[in-house]
Amino acid sequence: MTGSPTGASEEDASDRRRSVALDGEWEFLIDPERSGRTNRWYERDATWPDRAHAVEIPRAWQEDDAYREYTGTAWYRRSIDLDAAVPAGKRAFLVFGAADYETTVWVNSERVGENRGGYLPFTIDVTDELERGANAMVVAVTDPADLSEIPHGKQGDPWYTRVSGLWQSVSLEFRPETRIVDAPVTPDLERDRAVVDLEFATGSADVEALRATVLADGDGDSEASATVSPAADSTAVLEFDDPTYWCPDEPALYDLTVILERDGTVVDRYEDYFGMRSFETADGEFLLNGEPITLRGVLEQGYYPETLYRPRDEETFSSEIELAADLGFNLIRKHVKPAHPDFLECADRNGMLVWQEPANPMRDTERSRAEVRAQVEGLVERDYNRPSVVIWSLYNEEWGLGHHDADETLWTDAEKQRFLADLYRSVRERDPTRIVCDNSGWAHVATDVNDYHRYFVSPDQADSWAADLEHIRHYPGDNYATTEFDDPDAPLVVSELGTWGLSDVDALRDRYGGDPHWFDHDFLVEALKKPDGIDERLQRTTLPDVFDDYADLAASWQEREFTSIKHLIEEMRVRDEIAGYVLTELSDIEWEFNGLSDYHRNPKSFAPRFSTVNGPLTVVARPESHATWADQSVEVSLTVVNDTDQSVSGPLEWSLDRQRGGETVSVAAHDATALTTTVTAPTETDEVARTTELTVSFSPRDESISTAEPVTIVDGDRGATPSMTVYADGAFASRLAEEGVTVTHTLSDAVDVAVTSEITSRIDQFATDGGAVVHVPDRDGEMRTGGPFTYRSLPRAESWNLVAGFYYRDSALLEDICPNRHLGWEFDGLYPYAVATDLNPSVDRVHVGYVEGWLANWSSPFVVRGYGSGSITALTFRVCDRYGRHPVATVLCNRLLRWLSQNR
Repeated sequence: MTGSPTGASEEDASDRRRSVALDGEWEFLIDPERSGRTNRWYERDATWPDRAHAVEIPRAWQEDDAYREYTGTAWYRRSIDLDAAVPAGKRAFLVFGAADYETTVWVNSERVGENRGGYLPFTIDVTDELERGANAMVVAVTDPADLSEIPHGKQGDPWYTRVSGLWQSVSLEFRPETRIVDAPVTPDLERDRAVVDLEFATGSADVEALRATVLADGDGDSEASATVSPAADSTAVLEFDDPTYWCPDEPALYDLTVILERDGTVVDRYEDYFGMRSFETADGEFLLNGEPITLRGVLEQGYYPETLYRPRDEETFSSEIELAADLGFNLIRKHVKPAHPDFLECADRNGMLVWQEPANPMRDTERSRAEVRAQVEGLVERDYNRPSVVIWSLYNEEWGLGHHDADETLWTDAEKQRFLADLYRSVRERDPTRIVCDNSGWAHVATDVNDYHRYFVSPDQADSWAADLEHIRHYPGDNYATTEFDDPDAPLVVSELGTWGLSDVDALRDRYGGDPHWFDHDFLVEALKKPDGIDERLQRTTLPDVFDDYADLAASWQEREFTSIKHLIEEMRVRDEIAGYVLTELSDIEWEFNGLSDYHRNPKSFAPRFSTVNGPLTVVARPESHATWADQSVEVSLTVVNDTDQSVSGPLEWSLDRQRGGETVSVAAHDATALTTTVTAPTETDEVARTTELTVSFSPRDESISTAEPVTIVDGDRGATPSMTVYADGAFASRLAEEGVTVTHTLSDAVDVAVTSEITSRIDQFATDGGAVVHVPDRDGEMRTGGPFTYRSLPRAESWNLVAGFYYRDSALLEDICPNRHLGWEFDGLYPYAVATDLNPSVDRVHVGYVEGWLANWSSPFVVRGYGSGSITALTFRVCDRYGRHPVATVLCNRLLRWLSQNR
């Protein structure tokens, strides 16, 4: 709860508080032999080795190429000249914004203090060591290679670049011996008052002679004051007549001033700010200042290309928050490390809610628990007065509590459950102004937020995503490791979800002047996460046959990203029980390219459209199918979602080609209105297949909110069944016969193409002798072994790999079916549960390719390979029981059969 103490004014700053910035040039020296203490490098006149050199502080030592992989101890040294020693009645403190990880400080050869931790401020009293003239300050910072018990967030294996050293500012501050130490403010909106709990350092002063006046000054005439006597009471109550509450639309702040007097003479003046704000939950909803609010959040990790944890410039944080607001978000989740204090001030002043959490370790030990607890307590203390912060998390996905392979999971360990429940209660007692999430993502024990981390991708898993949300709605208790502490009314939040979208690799290289250093972290083993080698992997695929360059590939992939996250968000927004979501993430971070902007915070191509999906008012269109036969009716569910605090009404209109429809709808505040309509796919077309858009708009007042959904229309007559004899077995045989295809169960010379879910010896021989074989999945979507291809199963439930996946087409058979070079909604319901692997671009005819992440795991759901004198096609799309019913499945199979027959 430490504020920002400053001098009361220029003329009296030296008499009360004075700060001397120590940022700038320091000597720097790494100590790989750990000899610095032995050689007494902390002595004021010590001679350091010649390799010592100047660095600018604040700065993580990994910002320099030479020290990128260095772990161990580094030394810093500088001198400061003082006109005089610390005067009587004053104390001097070295103040560190943050240093990672273990810091030891010497002043004029005297060891003055230590600190453990990487993210929060610490202060060391150096009053007795300072003297007139030159003062030598030496700092040793140790960041060990083994981080397993140390709260470190996403530094190092298996994530991002390490951060070590003096990465935040350092200053020397002179404060009165008798002073205000802290002034946490607890708003009480029910009584329109604020309670200020003052902490004093009285020194040698007569406490009875002290008086503290507390002033709160807001915009206009909103102000309050109170006076207390430290001898009798340390709590001041500020009574407001008509306070302005802090909220995103009106982020009103009050300047807080505490004036400490002794016998009528001012001895200290302390300044901070706060907001009159409450945040709580009730009946499955979040309440901001007593009013419902739906959280539309985005995850943000606070990593920057050149400066790692540090902001690039003075505009970094304000630009970041502005970008998030422009994209329609009202909350930012600062992920597994405390936010930079300057970021929180920007959030306070710009009305952005913040969900904050500590850095987590890897292993669960007594030490790691103690360090997490200390960090959480320090975080609450530092940011108590920051109104933007509305949620604390304690752990993320059991990191440091049960996630490690060697640790028993929180799901089953009752002792861990009790520890977490106790920590939750402790934080709630320390901070009644916010709510607490015990373990973000799963395995809840005692929590105010029942949140989930769910990585589905649409349209590939559209049905699975909807089913998962239904399960979340109806079975929230499944997300609890124990029922001993659970709250059945805790709001439901999907606090991680998202999809990857590659940025332009060549542009990235231009920015760095070559491959970025993070392309080849030693710990990046999986090719999916390893940018190094992407050029070689590219050439081993057929992607160069489809895309001109990386920019061309990125444009298509980012459209795929938008299609996916649009649907993911819309499915949550139409379900009232889902109280909020947090999209992963605002920007790409090093190799993880799932951001809405690239690593340099340049918005991706779809950014101008994103706010229509994510804004406080949106319209959602959900056709029962995105692919239809011409002249067939399609039922469409239309929903207007209103997250604002005002009711809205206006015309809701829709169109499909020349069809039009609409009606006037009204939507209450914090509510949604849904209706169902029917559209008919037109028949006037010269094409077998084409994709058009179902457009929907809602126009309350003078604004208009719109959405569009692609609809692929297939002309049944033009996609007629082929005139040929097909060998088939299983369910597919019945479907082919129903559609008029001549089907036989006997392999003979009369068979044009054989379609099977099992490559038997007879099928194998048929292909070897010159026949064309199509290997399809069984009714469960599984690919049985046999034939020339090896198959890799794809997850049917949520999967981090799948959200990093990308399907692309390279086939004349699909040009009119699939308007983009990446697959989209036209394959809804057909996406495969397996893909063919171990492909060879010089041998295989890949009609549809598939890659994951940094062009890893190249494979295909539609590929033809020569086999003996014939061929075998792997068609892993789930067409077996959809042929004849799903227009795209039907046309694709018909075309494939004809093509294979003509090219035998």
